[in-house]
Amino acid sequence: QVQLVESGGGLVQAGGSQRLSCVASGRTDRTYAMGWFRQAPGKDRVFVAAISWSGSTTYYADSVKGRFTISRENAKNTVYLQMNSLKPEDTAVYYCAAGDTSGEVRTKPRVWGQGTQVTVSS
Repeated sequence: QVQLVESGGGLVQAGGSQRLSCVASGRTDRTYAMGWFRQAPGKDRVFVAAISWSGSTTYYADSVKGRFTISRENAKNTVYLQMNSLKPEDTAVYYCAAGDTSGEVRTKPRVWGQGTQVTVSS
């Protein structure tokens, strides 16, 4: 099993940028599609972005398309979420996730990180 640890959260002003990182450890010899989800207070956890093992295919929620970019460095077992033009409604706990396929990671990930808080002030 792989373990995921997120970092990079914090407080940022609206219109600003932030980059989240997620480092995988454990069974990193396997190939995983990776994704990011978020959960705002009082709301369900929702899909944000996903990336295939090779990095050649990415997926985004409509709410972040054009503002967020997911990428990965397999040599470092790390996936990133670059967030630009942040809005107060982006405030949430952001979770890293892993799955065997891009489809799986977008709908029913096998592994979750512990989450990192992102707060966007207006």
